[in-house]
Amino acid sequence: MLSFLSLTPMKKESSKVLDKETLEKIKKDLEDRKKKILVDFGEIAKKEDNPDKDDYKATFPEYGDKPDENAQEIAEYTTNLAEEDMLEKTLRDIDAALDRIKKGTYGTCKHCGKEIDPRRLLAQPTAGSCIDCKTKLQNS
Repeated sequence: MLSFLSLTPMKKESSKVLDKETLEKIKKDLEDRKKKILVDFGEIAKKEDNPDKDDYKATFPEYGDKPDENAQEIAEYTTNLAEEDMLEKTLRDIDAALDRIKKGTYGTCKHCGKEIDPRRLLAQPTAGSCIDCKTKLQNS
């Protein structure tokens, strides 16, 4: 059997282990995504004054005082709020994944302690749960 991670022959029981090269690629991808998100935040929000947290607040656009401009401001602000919420959640997930990499716990399910399938981590690098636990959580 060939490994999809390194295209080298391997035993079936070791196919659920992340190799160091793949882990480094995932880490770099997560760091690149984080940088992109921080750039995106700069376009729609301002960083809050709390240095301990990565909190952002959507900015209210100013187009003018005419009714159609006010409507456009409200529509854009509403969109910015939704985007801010999504970006903050994604940033938290990325930071948590990078923290798990740093601690050496990346790839281990936080609920059952089993290894997370590398295919899941490649598809969803911020995953902290194995498929079985995630399915149980979603169904409960």
